[in-house]
Amino acid sequence: MLKPIAGRVAVVTGGSRGIGRGIARTLARNGVKVLIAARGEETARGVVDEIRSAGGTAEMVVADVSVPDDADRIANAAVEHFGGIDILCSNAGVFPPKKLRDLTAAEIDEVFNINLRGTMLVVKACLPALEKSGHGRVILTSSITGPVTGYPGWSHYGASKAGQLGFMRTAAMEVAAAGITVNAVLPGNIKTEGLGDMGPDYERSMAAAVPLKRLGTVDDVANVVLFLASDEAAYVTGVAIVVDGGQILPESLEAIDA
Repeated sequence: MLKPIAGRVAVVTGGSRGIGRGIARTLARNGVKVLIAARGEETARGVVDEIRSAGGTAEMVVADVSVPDDADRIANAAVEHFGGIDILCSNAGVFPPKKLRDLTAAEIDEVFNINLRGTMLVVKACLPALEKSGHGRVILTSSITGPVTGYPGWSHYGASKAGQLGFMRTAAMEVAAAGITVNAVLPGNIKTEGLGDMGPDYERSMAAAVPLKRLGTVDDVANVVLFLASDEAAYVTGVAIVVDGGQILPESLEAIDA
């Protein structure tokens, strides 16, 4: 059993939907005070209300992690509301599919600015508070796409997610002396609002490619984040944990049923 982390403070970027929402709810259920940072006010407020209705503590800030001033506002909001930051879950990300030959420079910049640059900006902004915490935890939401696998239409997304891991390794070394750990989760196909937009045929084909024969849930990812945020994970840093039901293991679809 993990030691309680009740009373600690977490910032969850992109916390209004999908995996971010799942992370925020799981942390709140474990007594963590959560700041939801998202670009959409209505959806962010909905998650805050949901957490509060369940007896948890949550606040929100409308912000875009790719904007330096907004990244600073996120960090400042957590300190103002809760007095500090113990856990940063850098989860904000976008994944608009488009084949490489059709990508524009602006579309590449959008994905990199949010997924990679935004991660770096928000981690940098939260560092002073994480250092004061004494047990700072940074957890990045990367992906199997890019670091491990590829998928047509997601070259810009995959590159940004692989870039997060390069950042993670050096950042983990730079902040280790302050007792801060920096790790990442690499989700496979997780059933979220975004996956639903891909259609039922895509969902069925993806589930068929997973040895556990199902898509992951946001709680599957959030439970790993909870571990990485815990005292038990204090000696784990610079590590990327795959959460994919074994999706990256088979050499072929035939191998799953062999």
